[in-house]
Amino acid sequence: MKDAVDQSSFHGTYTRVTHDVRVTVTPQFIEERSDIESGVYVFTYEVTIENHGSQKIQLLNRHWVVMSGGMQYADVKGDGVVGEQPVLDSGDGFTYASFTVVDDAVGSMFGTYTFRSEN
Repeated sequence: MKDAVDQSSFHGTYTRVTHDVRVTVTPQFIEERSDIESGVYVFTYEVTIENHGSQKIQLLNRHWVVMSGGMQYADVKGDGVVGEQPVLDSGDGFTYASFTVVDDAVGSMFGTYTFRSEN
């Protein structure tokens, strides 16, 4: 039998500001979609991207690396996010939700977004 997942360790919000763009990510373990006995752990995450700069920007692509059990599990690259390449005026924000499935109760994600500014 797999160990139970301590859900309290998956609640938190992670924020990073780079070049006046604030990215905030909130992950959550989804027990009802997971199958712990089979080693399937489902996590959702909500991402908010905010433009705190003075120029309009457009999100061009993203690159996420998903880790599970201390090893690389997935390498996700593509145009935009959830089928969109949002344009954000100064002060605007964009929020989307997605999910990932890993095979270990301990995992992490890190990555980058590429933006284009007016200039």
